[in-house]
Amino acid sequence: MLGAVCLAVLLGYAYGCGQPAVPPLLGTRVVGGEDARAHSWPWQISLQYSSYGAWHHTCGGTLIASNWVLTAAHCISSSLNYRVVLGKQVLSEEDEAGSLAVGVDKIIVHENWNSFFIINDIALIKLAQEVEVSETIQPACLPPAGLTLENNYPCYITGWGRIRTNGPLADVLQQALLPVVDYETCSQRDWWGSNVRPTMVCAGGDGTVSGCNGDSGGPLNCQRDGLW
Repeated sequence: MLGAVCLAVLLGYAYGCGQPAVPPLLGTRVVGGEDARAHSWPWQISLQYSSYGAWHHTCGGTLIASNWVLTAAHCISSSLNYRVVLGKQVLSEEDEAGSLAVGVDKIIVHENWNSFFIINDIALIKLAQEVEVSETIQPACLPPAGLTLENNYPCYITGWGRIRTNGPLADVLQQALLPVVDYETCSQRDWWGSNVRPTMVCAGGDGTVSGCNGDSGGPLNCQRDGLW
């Protein structure tokens, strides 16, 4: 798996990354999130599974190279058939301009993924074809190994997750400010305690803004040196 990750990183750098043609609108403080500017997060993908002749959104993911997507291990089931939809803004629009549905060649789930302790919750999806970079489709940058962002660093979560608990999925891509929470705070007993490992990233925690079902696997977007 390490070789696949390294390959994905190299491919991502070769094609350029993290500079959307349509910059996101930032700085607003809408409670619970807001509609994202169309195609301002061009690495955001919709992971969809097939059931009874239709495709259904289940998780988010991040395009990190021309034919690799990063998502969460818990989003993957060996019994399901998946596709990846790129360049989406509105889920219900079947033929949305700039969007592309691509089949899956293979899925690599982290060999040490543990659903009980929720560690190594990572999976790589190799697309059945390479995708061309455009205004609506572009890879994100991967952070340097060992990078730690300071407490309260502004990051944004994006996805089509449920608008509220047990509510419907969002139809329009949502974004919400989710500042980084340092390990010292996040590992306190009244936060996540021992469930948090030093290798994890915590964000949010204000009790108002968070991800929900359907956002899993999607990116936590943090801009650094002008790149996302």
